[in-house]
Amino acid sequence: MSAKDNLSPVEKIKTSSNGLRGTLKESLLDNFTGAIREDDQNLIKFHGMYQQDDRDRREERVGKKLEWLYSFMIRLRLPGGFLTSDQWIGLNEIAGDHSTGTIKITTRQTIQLHGILKSHLKPTIQAFNLQHLDSIAACGDVNRNVTCTSNPSESPLHKEAYELAGKISELCLPKTKAYYDIWIDDELVVDRKAEEDPLYQDRYLPRKLKIGIAVPPNNDVDVFINDIALIAIIENDRIVGYNIAAGGGLGSTHGNEATYARLASVLGFLDTEEKVLKAVYEIITVQRDFGNRSDRKLSRLKYTIDKLGIEQYRAEVEKRCGFSFEPARAYKFEQRKDRYGWVQNHEGKWFYTLFVEHGRVVDEGGYPLKSGLLKIAETGKVNFRFTCNQNLIISDVSENDKTEIEQILKEYGIFDYTEKASALRKNSVACVAFNTCSLALAEGQRYLPSLVTKIEPLLEKYGLFEEDITIRMTGCPNGCGRSPNAEIGFVGTAYGKYNLHIGGDRLGTRLNTKYKDNIGEDEILKTLDELFGRYVQEKETEETFGDFSYRYLQITK
Repeated sequence: MSAKDNLSPVEKIKTSSNGLRGTLKESLLDNFTGAIREDDQNLIKFHGMYQQDDRDRREERVGKKLEWLYSFMIRLRLPGGFLTSDQWIGLNEIAGDHSTGTIKITTRQTIQLHGILKSHLKPTIQAFNLQHLDSIAACGDVNRNVTCTSNPSESPLHKEAYELAGKISELCLPKTKAYYDIWIDDELVVDRKAEEDPLYQDRYLPRKLKIGIAVPPNNDVDVFINDIALIAIIENDRIVGYNIAAGGGLGSTHGNEATYARLASVLGFLDTEEKVLKAVYEIITVQRDFGNRSDRKLSRLKYTIDKLGIEQYRAEVEKRCGFSFEPARAYKFEQRKDRYGWVQNHEGKWFYTLFVEHGRVVDEGGYPLKSGLLKIAETGKVNFRFTCNQNLIISDVSENDKTEIEQILKEYGIFDYTEKASALRKNSVACVAFNTCSLALAEGQRYLPSLVTKIEPLLEKYGLFEEDITIRMTGCPNGCGRSPNAEIGFVGTAYGKYNLHIGGDRLGTRLNTKYKDNIGEDEILKTLDELFGRYVQEKETEETFGDFSYRYLQITK
């Protein structure tokens, strides 16, 4: 049977879904369960939601003969990661009314809310709609949230790249009006021609697709982990075009050697926005037509490129575009991190980047972060921007208002929390993992903070406390915490156990390599102690820990 005929069950669900509607309306009306129907669990992703349950309470619920404690996560579509003060105030209220209350900043430069009960789904979406926010295509087999260099102080050209992110997001939106029909109570579209979708058709993509835009010299978006990566080429203080790369993706499956992490390969340079938009569109159509629809583990764009070969893939994209890529142009990344503290842009506006450990905006442990940010929003004198490192930028502050905002930052302990955090902690990223992610094999965001606390004395021991080492953790091999692209990466294998990866570079242009399998905390700390000691004794001038450990791996092979 050909791959074309041997479609995965999800493919059949999409094509028979009536424009991603399925039986979602009926599922929402079923009060006998906190879950929705099985097929609808796939479709709801296209509306920016996942069905989850509290895995900490599964055993208790089963013992009481109760169904699992189901709830939902909703993720917003925010190309470039921007909210106004009023939208932040609205988000704060929605989180309190309908979710666990925690505002979670993601590695895709947006936010998501967890713990939303089925009966609260529609009110939550309608409340977002009143704030001119939506979750369309934030999940599912479509283009996800488009990321962009986050801090306007990075470059006077930030605005141009940010606006391009919005244009790409709009270009890649599904045409179906199912979102409004189901959640906002708009009238059902009778004329289906209005929903005809030349990009996605009725098949959509074989799997999710991610797009990121970087403005050198900062690779804060980790651009090469995206299915489509755009690197701004700057000459004479203006963007003259973009290098286009394709095929990034960090997910894999334990024990399946056919799956792997991969960084995007550069296709070439394009000199106009019109060409860039056309190339993005056609890269997606090639993936739509050539991607694997039989095995979802092998369905990302990276596998399509490796199956066809980069030259054949580029030729197919060029044929559909009607023009060729020019040779890639030179650029240089100098860092891959957020600029903490105050910085000023070319317009005289101030931006304060605060550290939000693993993106969790909440009041806990005597640290009123959420309350402080609400107080700042209530001044009406700032905007908010999210970073791909799960942090938050208090944005667009005028010179006259900077003192007032800083006083609030200090009053609520936000300033001190950011200033006192170690370099390792500030360079840490973790996925959600337990207790809500159904794929998690081990902890992520709930564990990495305590592990970092135990690693910090090792860094002090070797004089490395201020070293900008990137450390990342995922509770499974899917890569949401971007651990394969870190100097130190942990990939969950079982509860309390991780594969330890080392050797990634600091700029995000080289993946790391598995060093030890399935180890617990004691072995992790012992191994890092040994590696830090060797690093201090054997490193070359200006050699980063990632570069040293990569060299060390080559020597010890």
